[in-house]
Amino acid sequence: MADRDKLNMVKARLLVLSKMFYEKTDEDHKMDTFEIINYLADMGVPANTKTLRSDINLLRQHGMDIVTTPGRPNKYFCASRLFDIPELKLLIDAVNSSRFITDKRRKALNRKLLSTVSDYQKKQMKRNVYTTEKIKPKNEKIFYVVDLINDAILTKQKISFRIAEYDGNKKKVERNDGEVYVISPYAMYWNEDFYYVVGWSDKHDNISAFRVDRMIEPTVLNDKAVPKPKDFNVSVYAHKVFEMYDGDEVKVKLECRNELMKYVIDRFGMSVETEPSNGETFICYADVRLSPTFYGWVFGFKGGIKILEPEEAVRDITNMANAILG
Repeated sequence: MADRDKLNMVKARLLVLSKMFYEKTDEDHKMDTFEIINYLADMGVPANTKTLRSDINLLRQHGMDIVTTPGRPNKYFCASRLFDIPELKLLIDAVNSSRFITDKRRKALNRKLLSTVSDYQKKQMKRNVYTTEKIKPKNEKIFYVVDLINDAILTKQKISFRIAEYDGNKKKVERNDGEVYVISPYAMYWNEDFYYVVGWSDKHDNISAFRVDRMIEPTVLNDKAVPKPKDFNVSVYAHKVFEMYDGDEVKVKLECRNELMKYVIDRFGMSVETEPSNGETFICYADVRLSPTFYGWVFGFKGGIKILEPEEAVRDITNMANAILG
């Protein structure tokens, strides 16, 4: 056999061998020397004990974690992978539960994630993969819109777009008769299964957020973006806007039942200002944006959280309660 043919055979055998270790072995499924030799022969790349030992050492030198279990014969398996099983389960659960990801893309991502484990682990994982009942989008273009916005953020350029809404007949319409919005994008933010772009709005002359999946024909403009304000912090902005939605920012005084402290911390963080009240309740002082979203959060505790100040917020939530009762 010519030297070139021998070299090509070695290359092919290494490829088959590495794929075999990755797909056919794990800690619970090891292959011994002769099983591996037979496997390689079936794949058209024959080996013997000497060449197998050399090939395994070469794969190890290039980073493959192949573990040997001494015996007669020795057994081998691939010990390290891109993701640990708990990490992989977490990623698959995140993909399956996301409303943002289309069903077609979900299946493709699952296949790619499962390709990082052995065939045996793959079967085990498939038994634990469940899809949620969340409504999935059907528009694959949203992934490319996200890339477009990211490119605009990196190149510090403005983007333009129109916004889609629905009328009372479920017909898609354009907000404000197709008005074109222009923003200088600063960051992307994921909130409750939706992507938002946060940036300086030319129309509103301040920082605003827009849902990406509602954008129509987003376009990167040649115009340079308005520089990000020095005091802008996307995390702070997101907490105020996404968690309590937009509205006038005020400091509220809330009276809360003691058992609801965990929900107050979930909403406002560990640094939120609180003080004991009457033994059964505590007082919470928090900066929020007054909006239906904030009032809806309060309503959700069925009187367990009461707004004491400011008067504006007390009046608003009272009017909302009266409107619900008719």
